[in-house]
Amino acid sequence: MPDRVFVDSNVFIYAKVKSQCTIKHAAAQSLLSSLDKQVVISVQVLNEFYSTLRRMRVEDAIIQNSLNQFIPSTQVQPLTRSTVELCWAMLNKYHFSYYDSLILASALESKCTRLYSEDMQHGQNIENQLMIVNPFVT
Repeated sequence: MPDRVFVDSNVFIYAKVKSQCTIKHAAAQSLLSSLDKQVVISVQVLNEFYSTLRRMRVEDAIIQNSLNQFIPSTQVQPLTRSTVELCWAMLNKYHFSYYDSLILASALESKCTRLYSEDMQHGQNIENQLMIVNPFVT
């Protein structure tokens, strides 16, 4: 099985919205275009992407078009009861926020080896399986 990587919503958001931060925009676009591994996201990533762009007053049609561009090249991991229970274990063990712990749980259930996110500790190894990588650290 090829390596699998999980990409958090913030990477997709920076890749889409240039006005937020041009350095992060370029870094996110570069990362997404360079990934040659199986990319995994979760339903939570889709929801956060949509919600954040709506708060930025991006039109629904533009958001939906963006989602339709990147969803086909990813595996969307569902959120299940077991995901939530693993989230609780991650929350208690690593003390991340609930939503970050839910991302960790989804990545672990998907057997990912890397999690690209700016929200957690860069370089931290989770459960001897998953390395957190902040793509915006230079």
